[in-house]
Amino acid sequence: MKNNVDTAVELFLETYTKIHHEIAKIVVGNDKVIQGILIALIANGNVLLEGVPGIGKTLLIKTLSNVLDLKYSRIQFTPDLMPADIIGTKVILETEGGKKEYEFQQGPVFANIVLADEINRASPKTQSALLEVMEEHTVTVAGISYPMVEPYIVLATQNPIEMEGTYPLPEAQKDRFFFQLNVGYPNETELQEIGRRITSEKLPEINKIADSKRIKQMSDLAAQVPLPEAVEDLAIKLVSATHPEHGQTPPMVQRYVKYGSSPRGFVTLLKAGKIKALLNNRFNVSKQDILSVLHAALRHRLILTFEADAEGVNVDEIIDTIIKHFS
Repeated sequence: MKNNVDTAVELFLETYTKIHHEIAKIVVGNDKVIQGILIALIANGNVLLEGVPGIGKTLLIKTLSNVLDLKYSRIQFTPDLMPADIIGTKVILETEGGKKEYEFQQGPVFANIVLADEINRASPKTQSALLEVMEEHTVTVAGISYPMVEPYIVLATQNPIEMEGTYPLPEAQKDRFFFQLNVGYPNETELQEIGRRITSEKLPEINKIADSKRIKQMSDLAAQVPLPEAVEDLAIKLVSATHPEHGQTPPMVQRYVKYGSSPRGFVTLLKAGKIKALLNNRFNVSKQDILSVLHAALRHRLILTFEADAEGVNVDEIIDTIIKHFS
């Protein structure tokens, strides 16, 4: 007879598999990106999706919202967007008695799944309006805090090649993203399947799989997964190795990295590692679970030098070097 833990892990896997399957009815390929988004959702984290236009970033997020019985909101970021357009504002309303009073009208951040489309097109002032809600899941207006309804996730997209008229995200805001996921271009087989689906008479029907209560249960289970001391030590070494001044840092890091990961990167590795263990049908975290999420957890948290940019060295290559250093 199976114990409660085995049953809970099976239910976790079953729910995840069903969600992934429903999304794959619409979205072709990008299985790792879908998995990364679902890991972040379960971990109550935010995701930055980076990729060229037209490869399905927005479609993926919309499909996710259709599969989950959660409130969805979309914000199209533009240079003239103001903070109040995002978080909401107080307006003057006239009551039946003729009196006037202020009432707070919620902005589009008040949802479970928030799509921040082309986030780097808005000014830094507007981008900063998301800082509090991304980290603390609250919005403060005129000294009053308004909590979000859990689960809460901000899924932001940005285009890496079109720099004109854009504002790079501040490092403090990048650090509030749980993962940065790079959405790749589809291969020939995937392109063929995309063409078939888009040009067909009818797209597949999407079923609602999970609600807020089920996502909360999955989050609670992930938090209970044991973390061996050896795995925690590896995560500490990996994050510490991103700092050029650290004693065990590879030469490539010392040369090309200006600033390493924050402690949030370490916490992200632990949370994501626990969820990866469950996805691998285990109730304990292995070193491979940590290594498998290292790129997504740290690639947006490392600040490279001008020399790295001049020589065409990217952050994923540096993370590869760190993995080899501790293998």
